[in-house]
Amino acid sequence: MVLDDFFKAVAQQYKNKLPFVIYRKPNTLDVKGMLQKDTALHITEDFKASGFVFAPFDDKFPAIILPVQYSKQILTTYKQSNLNTSYSSKTFNTYDKEKNFHINLVKKGINLIKKGELQKVVLSRKETVAFQNEDIFSIFQKLLATYTSAFVYCWYHPEIGLWLGATPETLLKIEDRNFSIMALAGTQNYNGTLNVVWQNKEIKEQQFVTDFILNNIKSRVENIKVSNVETVKAGNLLHLRTLIKGRLSSQNFNLKKLLYDLHPTPAVCGLPKALAKTFILENENYNRTFYTGFLGELNIEATVTPRTGKRNIENRAYALKRKSTQLYVNLRCMEINGNEAFIYVGGGITDTSNPESEWEETVSKSMVVKKVL
Repeated sequence: MVLDDFFKAVAQQYKNKLPFVIYRKPNTLDVKGMLQKDTALHITEDFKASGFVFAPFDDKFPAIILPVQYSKQILTTYKQSNLNTSYSSKTFNTYDKEKNFHINLVKKGINLIKKGELQKVVLSRKETVAFQNEDIFSIFQKLLATYTSAFVYCWYHPEIGLWLGATPETLLKIEDRNFSIMALAGTQNYNGTLNVVWQNKEIKEQQFVTDFILNNIKSRVENIKVSNVETVKAGNLLHLRTLIKGRLSSQNFNLKKLLYDLHPTPAVCGLPKALAKTFILENENYNRTFYTGFLGELNIEATVTPRTGKRNIENRAYALKRKSTQLYVNLRCMEINGNEAFIYVGGGITDTSNPESEWEETVSKSMVVKKVL
């Protein structure tokens, strides 16, 4: 489908107030869409359904799914030159009241860490930005053009709302029994080079995430391979990343249990997980809803072409059908409501955190989204 026809189809879906999602995986050219045929709110409790899942931060609330069986799937490819990049960044003001609240919240978190009650906690805030006469699909295209290495999406359901984002973080990928996951944490501004010095605070924060993941998958994943920690760029920011791969020990593993053992990870919640989550829910003074939840393809049938080679000549003509799950953490995102955008940003707090610096980090992260408004 050509790009214009793709967006016309989605625009008509939105006009008719029918659920949809459009998205592009990192470092690819394909933009996929799922257009649900009715307005029903489908949920998945066991994560055995096939479709696009949109799950909240707090697992007390259900995960929403756009099921394959009730949706039309569409696909387009694009060239960078097709996308509208003729926009400029604006300066957005933040308010002293909001700043003071976040700094005091960070101080409260640091105190609990120093008392030994927490090892780490991720604290966030919600910022409201007014904008006018902005086409949501123009915003989506700006995200596509600006953040080529991110998972970019636009998701809508009339009973839930409209969300867009460009997240740098993979929660997990499973194809057949092959498993991979990302431990991403630590933040600093990008100033033209990946060759930077990381402070002990960021190194420690990222190691918390890696250790947590390994502890929670070791009984289910075999042949685990852990990459070296590397510096990666996401928009105007740098992060520390470790890639973890392996093979699921059993073909009949429980995906729901694996998901909720991992989610929310210390990258978006803290340690110990239950105590950090309780502190967040009781002290952030707003409802994260789907921010720091997860989203993506769930049990989608993927076609895998066998590798070519002398030993594989007879198999070249045959493509394999496998179930694939690719889920991402819902970061660098915004919720659109009328002429307002709710932007969600946060940062990891450890015993060496500086409250003023933590505030500045959220300001830097907010610009990932603000620059396309």
